[in-house]
Amino acid sequence: MFGVALGIGVLLALVGCAATESCVAPQDMVSQLLQRLEGSVNFEEAANPSVLLAMNLAGGDSDGPTHKWLLQEIKEEAVRRAQKGMTSGQVALHVLALLSSCQDPQRVHALEQTLDLIHVLQQKTDEEMAKLEAEGVPKTTLYSVGLDTLALCLAEASGAQGPSVALAKQVLSPESHISVDTRAMVALALSCVYNYVELQDVRELLQEALRTVSNSFLDEQEKRNGMIGNIYSMGLALQALEATRKFYAPRKWDCTQAFSVVYAHDYQQPMAMAQVLPALVGRSYLDAAGLDCAATKDMSPSRQLPLFPKLGTHGVPRASIQVHYSITNTLQGKHFHYSTTVTVPSGSTLLQVMEVAAEENPQDFSFQTEQTSWGPFVTSIHGLAGSEDDRTYWRFLSAENALEEGVGTYKPHDDEHIQAIFSIY
Repeated sequence: MFGVALGIGVLLALVGCAATESCVAPQDMVSQLLQRLEGSVNFEEAANPSVLLAMNLAGGDSDGPTHKWLLQEIKEEAVRRAQKGMTSGQVALHVLALLSSCQDPQRVHALEQTLDLIHVLQQKTDEEMAKLEAEGVPKTTLYSVGLDTLALCLAEASGAQGPSVALAKQVLSPESHISVDTRAMVALALSCVYNYVELQDVRELLQEALRTVSNSFLDEQEKRNGMIGNIYSMGLALQALEATRKFYAPRKWDCTQAFSVVYAHDYQQPMAMAQVLPALVGRSYLDAAGLDCAATKDMSPSRQLPLFPKLGTHGVPRASIQVHYSITNTLQGKHFHYSTTVTVPSGSTLLQVMEVAAEENPQDFSFQTEQTSWGPFVTSIHGLAGSEDDRTYWRFLSAENALEEGVGTYKPHDDEHIQAIFSIY
């Protein structure tokens, strides 16, 4: 797989980027990844708005059964849960998915009800901003506030300017240590607001923030041979660099180098695919509200090439490995530290390691998860749950470095020590 992906990457480096200002992947590669993304949709699980958004931006088949199911489920989920069961960021993603499907988020009709999703988003964004102004941190995350601002701006709502100013100040603060994902989402949001705002001092603030973020991405790419953050933050980083070209001009972006990093990776995680696909066709989330939904789609996944082969040795027994696993809490209540070593088949995910540990010693290693757009998220271990109010969560590390993948996709190697530490974000 690595050789196949890298070979395509080299081909694009020679063809796709050299002759044009922006990088665009070969259509067969986009179609294969689009097909893989569509194939990841599980009709027994909640619909992921990011998947629908990516399918629309990448030119998926809007008449296909998967697209129709996603759109209907997203409408119904918005009507059922948006007001009380969703975070602001989740509502914002639903707004972006609807906009990209040429649906009016102010009139979402499903289950014999009609909901103004923009009104809901504005209320939840106000709650984020109230806590950010009072305590210096939002109700959820700055990433969510970036999503909120972008969705409000693209929907041409009036509540995007205030959050954009706060976000710009956050990314410009010397004390801020903001992840690549968050800075990229903020850059997309500020790029949108910049196009509409009239106050000169606000425009200058947004311009400075956008110049700072985009140049920091270019600096990191140069230092790390194309990588910005990690492989799972590359999708949003590429979107941001494509959308902010005028803010780092006359500096040039070596998109060939950045894209080669993406081509070398065998994307399997749906959320990661959903974020990188728009960048591969020269688009970003900023384009969600400007798509021509009536245009004929000629990239239907069902008519494209077969998927990239998956890595693995099907039918061949896998050797066993030993994984050391420990859990630690020194933050709340009664402190504890427990360690164990479990034996699992090679290629097992961290989630499977945790399941074996819990089966062998449920008193110490029991845990709970909830399904998110990025896969299973560990909410509690040993009866101790993370909390948005306390800003606590279970952080997973290997060799003192935070894992770049979730428990459902990370695969420990033999004799690796995985630590789960109750932490503050």
